[in-house]
Amino acid sequence: MTERPRLAVVGAGPAGLAAALAAAARGVQVTLVDAADQAGGQFHRQPAAALGAGRPQALHHRWRTWTRLRDGLDRHRAAGRITRLTDHHVWCVARDSASGAFAVHALLGPEQENGVTVRADAVLLATGGYERVLPFPGWTLPGVVTAGGAQAMLKGGLVLPGRTVVVAGTGPLLLPVAAGLAAAGARVAALVESAGPGALLHRAPALAARPGKLAEGAGYAARLLRHGVRTLARHTVVAAHGTDRLEGVTVAALGRDGHPRPGSARRIPCNALAVGHGMLPHTDLAETLGCALSGTAVRVDAEQRTDVPGVWAAGEATGVGGAALALAEGHIAGRSAAARLHGTAPDPHGWAAAARARTRLTAFATALDAVYAPPAGWADRIPDETVVCRCEEVTAGEVRGSVESLGAGDLRTVKLLTRAGMGWCQGRMCAPAVAGLTGCPLTAGRRPFARPVPLGVLATLP
Repeated sequence: MTERPRLAVVGAGPAGLAAALAAAARGVQVTLVDAADQAGGQFHRQPAAALGAGRPQALHHRWRTWTRLRDGLDRHRAAGRITRLTDHHVWCVARDSASGAFAVHALLGPEQENGVTVRADAVLLATGGYERVLPFPGWTLPGVVTAGGAQAMLKGGLVLPGRTVVVAGTGPLLLPVAAGLAAAGARVAALVESAGPGALLHRAPALAARPGKLAEGAGYAARLLRHGVRTLARHTVVAAHGTDRLEGVTVAALGRDGHPRPGSARRIPCNALAVGHGMLPHTDLAETLGCALSGTAVRVDAEQRTDVPGVWAAGEATGVGGAALALAEGHIAGRSAAARLHGTAPDPHGWAAAARARTRLTAFATALDAVYAPPAGWADRIPDETVVCRCEEVTAGEVRGSVESLGAGDLRTVKLLTRAGMGWCQGRMCAPAVAGLTGCPLTAGRRPFARPVPLGVLATLP
């Protein structure tokens, strides 16, 4: 009996699950490696069993899709075709130049003090994305969280970030976050969206091609109306206020130039602010392997293959487009990887429906990106004393000074001169802000490790 080829799938969100199921169904031994203790990723994040959630489906969109993925995963695990590794925080994926095999290095558990290595013949990266947060005075106060963070608290912990919440920023994520918080009992004082109706009208043909997505957005808007949530379009948060924790925010209307209109500022009392300005792809592991990027996303071909042999990528890592797009890409990647690992060329007709969905959803995501771009001139509004890099406590003035006084011309030089991006998050939180403040392009910074690693773990490696 010949041994089945081995595929390591990093990430158990929609893309990773779809890829694992597709590959396992076609004779591949799949190891599904994920940092969470349950599969589903951010989109299908589940509350811990100990919380005893009576109706977890009330917190989720597309619950049937989740149950299909969950049941498929359970079947393949029971049959021994998928091994699921939870609480495995992958910090590096390396390829053996002699054998061509891959080593997936991970840290175990919440403490992340011990390491483990997973061996595979090929790797599929479904590492998702992370939120883009733009700083403003007061954004470091307790009570200010990201929009996705507020959603994770609700879905995973059944807790609210506060009793009176303002949801702000830009992007389609704000709608389900605000609707979910309101349905869970929070008083959502306002939904503050920097985009305006005009931006939607300009992209109407592309958006109308996906009526189901528009209906989904309309459904969230209807829920907000039922809960009495006021929506402030073409507005932005100017500052957050408080001493020991958040007590309120000041919002203002935006003019055509992206700057606050004089006299439009108003203060809204709240004890929580969920703020976000879209998402960016997680590309750390792909960069370590040497995969080429297209902008800030991993570049892939029609089979979701990167330019590194034996490495596939799917989902938000290849461009942020939502769960449905991630599912289509994951299915294609899993089928392609299975065929290639068996030494045959895949038949694209087998995933034709997924490919059509990918095309439509990619066009829709591109239109949304144009609609929900951060407001022009946001960087000009940040006072010099505002902290930009929270890890290293670097201010906007220091970042600006690295360019104006010291001649920095790229993000790496700014980091070397100011330490912005050298902290625990390795620039994930502050890099977009630093790029906006300096005018430097937001380029991915290739580094050998995707997360901090104990020296003891490194010492045990051959």
